Amino acid sequence: MTLRLYGIPISGNCYKVELLLKQLGIPYEAVLVNSREGENRRPEYLAKNPLGQIPALELEDGTVLAESAAILVYLAENTPMYGQTQLERAEILKWLFFEQTRIARYIATTRFWLRAGQAEANASLIKQNLQLGTEALRIMDHCLAGKTFFVGERYTIADLALFTYTHVAEQGGFDLKPFPNLQAWCQRVKQTDRFFPLPGA
Repeated sequence: MTLRLYGIPISGNCYKVELLLKQLGIPYEAVLVNSREGENRRPEYLAKNPLGQIPALELEDGTVLAESAAILVYLAENTPMYGQTQLERAEILKWLFFEQTRIARYIATTRFWLRAGQAEANASLIKQNLQLGTEALRIMDHCLAGKTFFVGERYTIADLALFTYTHVAEQGGFDLKPFPNLQAWCQRVKQTDRFFPLPGA
């Protein structure tokens, strides 16, 4: 049995895992689970993944992994994509946590509301998210000064995860023009082997 990736292509979190699978050359089967239609809450899916979210990755032995960051670490372990030293791996984990708590929370959420026509209903939260998300972008831009990638001067899952919602931040009302290091880094990520774009980006 090959790996099975459950999710929907337009989801950024699913895209992270699919991009890594392709860049590592790992064969897999994509199984559509449309969370926007509630398919991730159906009993047959919850039986596989009690957490109920997407993506989920089913391994050859039937074990199902959830949470995109955990899946990235699992797939990248023992490859250069997860760093070459203990310190590099710790740095990568730091950025994976940053992505979930700052980028996904403020930028991805705001982008979703705007694209789903929910801007008016979430106006006060969007105003707050724009401030906090811009601060996160500023931190990233500063950390990229004089650097090619975030950890070890090579492309890793830290870059892959951070890139996913950062490069489409303008779709959420964020301005990337003040952050030249970030813009240049996005272009470098797009030039990595086997890269493909986020659907709808």
